[in-house]
Amino acid sequence: MNITTGIVRILAVSGSDDPAPAVEALRCGAEGYLPKTSEPEDLLPPLLAVLDGWAVMPGALLRRLVGPARPPGLHLDDEERRLLRAIATGEGTVTIAERMRTSERTVKRMTAALLRKLRVTNRVQAAALAGRAGLPDERSDP
Repeated sequence: MNITTGIVRILAVSGSDDPAPAVEALRCGAEGYLPKTSEPEDLLPPLLAVLDGWAVMPGALLRRLVGPARPPGLHLDDEERRLLRAIATGEGTVTIAERMRTSERTVKRMTAALLRKLRVTNRVQAAALAGRAGLPDERSDP
């Protein structure tokens, strides 16, 4: 309990792999759910997250509850698709700039905007997203 605000946070812990107790605990107001098999050093980040007001749950359990992850629909314009395809196939900034007939600085700016739009933090994550969406297999630009 946070003495200054009087807020109580509840975190459910169980040794079961069954998602039903986790769902029931969350429905009853628990802020999160952690397996008893967690290593002690792995408990601190979720406990601190709960104190900050976040809900926590192991990723594997979350995936079981919501189903397999699917890549989001890539709602990109033609230029963004070309850029993402180039990133996914491993082209560097200089090569992309030459191909798109623009400056390296513009490619870096466009790449940063694309990463934000895709909600990823780096080119590797963007390439993985493109791969899951089948973008590298699409017909290349002439």
